Amino acid sequence: MNIPAFRAITGHGEVIRHLRNAIASDRISHAYLITGEAGSGKRTMADALAAALVCTSPTPDHDACGECLACRKLRSHNHQDVIRIEHEKPGVITVDEVRSQLVGTIGLRPGESGRKVYIVPDAEKMNPQAQNAILKTIEEPPSYAVIILLAESEEALLPTILSRCVRLPLMPLADRLVRDYLERELQLPDYEARILTAAAQGSIGKAVSLASDEAVSERRREVLSLLARLPSLNTAETAQRAQHFKEEKEHMNEILDTMLLFYRDVYVIKTGGRDDSLVLYQEAEAIREAAGAMSYSGLLHVTEELDRARVRIGANVNPELTMEVLLLAIRSAMKGNT
Repeated sequence: MNIPAFRAITGHGEVIRHLRNAIASDRISHAYLITGEAGSGKRTMADALAAALVCTSPTPDHDACGECLACRKLRSHNHQDVIRIEHEKPGVITVDEVRSQLVGTIGLRPGESGRKVYIVPDAEKMNPQAQNAILKTIEEPPSYAVIILLAESEEALLPTILSRCVRLPLMPLADRLVRDYLERELQLPDYEARILTAAAQGSIGKAVSLASDEAVSERRREVLSLLARLPSLNTAETAQRAQHFKEEKEHMNEILDTMLLFYRDVYVIKTGGRDDSLVLYQEAEAIREAAGAMSYSGLLHVTEELDRARVRIGANVNPELTMEVLLLAIRSAMKGNT
């Protein structure tokens, strides 16, 4: 594990400036709430803050040095003053877990540094009893304690908890930053970086996760190949192709993202865009064919059907049935029947 440092984080400059200024002026809050979608960098930001607070040789700009004994212990997850709250059940953090790991231990003074840092991932999963238990601690914390709550959104947290935390939302990053990161750090070629940047929607974490899974690119190729062949398929053949998705339930949002990206590029061509402005520029021939076969109303209908398919998947409708309905709708739109 590398020691997270503010200087190594891409984007989120306003949040980093706030935290550096707080450390410089010794005005660290006793409670922070870092929010953002999965992959937005919440854990990296929390780890960077924790490291900066316990590092014994911080840099002039208030970052962890990465070399001192405290940093080396953090690297091996062995620093006794940085505690990450764990939960047994994936969907809930119970009051007993909060009491045993945080409330019941926060009174013990730090053993190796001047701060004791608690990080609570998935804080939105705390049940009401757990939130009330942690609320009492946040209201009257020891002077050395810093509690960092991480959540995808604020909605599931009690207003009283929100009012006592410094709230730090991590907004989606600009595509340029995500794409530069993928090309610089992962050495991805231009085409792959373009696609993953579009799919990531401002999340470097999501982009890296997609890049690390070889099956992602294979699924993308299969979906794009199907969309290119779709105009030549009859109704029975289209329904047959939908059968290939019956085992893909956990990947359906990713598949729908690829399809949406294809039809966004179709829109670019229909509105006069050039091939080099496409994300999927290697599929330019199929995209131009689709653009020529569809009216604007047909293209709008396809995007609406993609949204409906996503809703159906969220409601646990069979993926095979969902894709059959979707593919037949796209085929109809390409024949000018919408």
